[in-house]
Amino acid sequence: MDETPGLRERKKAATRAALHEAALQLAIDQGVDGVTVEAIADAANVSRRTFSNYFSGKEEAIFHGDTVRLRRMLELIRAQPADDQPWTALTRAALQLAEETYLGNEEWLTRRRLLRGHPSLAAHQVAAFAVVERELAAELAERLSGDDVALRARVLAAIFLTTMRVAVQDSTEHPDRPLLDVVAAALAAAAPA
Repeated sequence: MDETPGLRERKKAATRAALHEAALQLAIDQGVDGVTVEAIADAANVSRRTFSNYFSGKEEAIFHGDTVRLRRMLELIRAQPADDQPWTALTRAALQLAEETYLGNEEWLTRRRLLRGHPSLAAHQVAAFAVVERELAAELAERLSGDDVALRARVLAAIFLTTMRVAVQDSTEHPDRPLLDVVAAALAAAAPA
């Protein structure tokens, strides 16, 4: 079956990406509090209504790139061999994601440094991670056996996502340390006994 997206899907993806880039650039230039949905729509050359078709607010538009990366991480985890131990599958997927999306992408790290710690973005990040955590826990539950599978899967998902968040934060705060090395070290430190 052909999975190549059609013209309509490609146009939607391009509009979403344009809105995300506009929101991100405006947040960097003016600060998150200075950005309005109208300004984002104007910068992306679309209407306010079009913006609302893609994002619920400026925070979601700014955070969209990270949401895409979280979704990609879920895809990579699902692609790991079913007989891999859960932490092994998580580690492989995380390192692959780091290589795919972050390695050599200094612009992303620079933008992350400029926007880190803003309260409304942090709240949106927590909400986005909570959604992914539920999906990740469901995936991990299929790889576990024994008692309290659902609980253990949720704990493992939470530990993994927290470890990834901390690794990215650490790498943003210490630009001399390559993100791939930080992710690998963090995952090794958090590995279940």
